[in-house]
Amino acid sequence: MTSVPLPARPNATGNPRPLNILRDLPRVADLIELCFANSMDSDGRSYVRQMRRASRDASFLRRASNAIESASLPLSGFVWEQEGRIIGNASLVPFRHRGKRLYLIANVATHPDHRRKGIARVLTERVMRHAQQRGVNDLWLHVRADNPGAVQMYADLGFAERARRTTWRASKGGHLSSANLPASDSTPGLPAVTKRHARFWPQQLTWLNQLHPEELNWYRSLNWNRLKPGLWNWLYRLFIEFDLRQWAVQKEDQLQGTLAWIPSARGSLLWLACDQNADSQSITLLLQHAYRDSGYRQNLKLEHPAGLQEDAIQAAGFENARTLIWMHTRC
Repeated sequence: MTSVPLPARPNATGNPRPLNILRDLPRVADLIELCFANSMDSDGRSYVRQMRRASRDASFLRRASNAIESASLPLSGFVWEQEGRIIGNASLVPFRHRGKRLYLIANVATHPDHRRKGIARVLTERVMRHAQQRGVNDLWLHVRADNPGAVQMYADLGFAERARRTTWRASKGGHLSSANLPASDSTPGLPAVTKRHARFWPQQLTWLNQLHPEELNWYRSLNWNRLKPGLWNWLYRLFIEFDLRQWAVQKEDQLQGTLAWIPSARGSLLWLACDQNADSQSITLLLQHAYRDSGYRQNLKLEHPAGLQEDAIQAAGFENARTLIWMHTRC
């Protein structure tokens, strides 16, 4: 069990208080946008827009008190107010996984003019204690790997690293090359990219489960069965207009990796499945092939464990958008 330490006295005036969703959401959205302007991706910008829309939706706000433990918006948390301005925030976002409640601590932000005064630490401790009071012991958060100060603060509060995930995005410069893509009947000894065959599914599923462990499945609720070959899945995708394309790459008749392309309203996601020692050239060609064939090159993203196949992914023309450290504690 992790005990929540008593808050250190911050070197700042003002006071932390519970978030008031009837009047605080727009100001919290402004703070988040200011603090993360240089690193916010399309998902983050969409999240901020949702907060602003919710703040203008009178019917939603009337129901909000009953939705705090079910909505994906930050309806619970603490803010730091000073002279009528919100200069700090820490949110709690509820999730359920296998019948158990857990919280994601999110949007821990301090106005740039008020940093290094202990505000973020006090607010984080407040939301941790709030979770304890609600009987929720599982707390998660993610923090950018290039923010060592925040990583250390969370470690000091009892959080331990569980995973590192890198989000890659297709180069905006559009220089992904497909000139060297081999055909399915390519020269012996060179990688060959084809459509994903049904016989590759068992190995693909094994790799996916290794690369995306169950421990983090509460966040995305990944269901790999929709990638499974078969008539019923084909009919399901047909009737709900769910587009899916999959490819495989082999070298000397050995499967090196598979790739699934799944479009969404916020862009397209690629799910790479391969062994950590897979042939790098094969993985690069697989990604280039998918980029050429998907026909959807805007906002094309790939999420993969940090440190795995990085050279191959970069060689395919993808850029490192961010690496997040996932941290967890039980309190």
